[in-house]
Amino acid sequence: MSDRLTSNARYNLIIIARALFDAMRFTMRFIWQSLVLSFVVIFGSSLFWLPVALADSQVDEIKVSLGNSSGELKFFPSNIELEAGKPYKLLLNNPSPEKHYFTSKDFADASWTRKVQAGKVEVKGAIHELELKPGAEAEWVITPMKAGTYELHCSIKGHAPAGMVGEIVVTN
Repeated sequence: MSDRLTSNARYNLIIIARALFDAMRFTMRFIWQSLVLSFVVIFGSSLFWLPVALADSQVDEIKVSLGNSSGELKFFPSNIELEAGKPYKLLLNNPSPEKHYFTSKDFADASWTRKVQAGKVEVKGAIHELELKPGAEAEWVITPMKAGTYELHCSIKGHAPAGMVGEIVVTN
């Protein structure tokens, strides 16, 4: 009878050992999957934001004045050269004593606007022209998508015929 108990005890020990081994294997698999998932979430999300961070650091800035303090009706510079597919930050200001518009509808239609920022206001979406009142400043973060030569003008009556015109040239 003692041999029988011994063989039953051995059988029970084998069952318990297998159960412990299966539990350890399940636990190790769970830990491994958790580590892989954590790695994917942490590094995957940082890779998602990396292009945005790089894009911010690689944006060329172009300063454009709408008129000047002596009231000349001109854009400074009046000819802007850009490259298709490359992001730019147009730093617009109006040092003149009257309001002006930065208008280039065809250019705006052929470009992707990331944002327009003026003071604490940020505007996103389709932009066709910007109005700058005396002393105002605005940033237009834009990526031209289509090569071409686009007309730039101030849409206030009489300003374009008086010389407030220019060109935006986008090359490939």
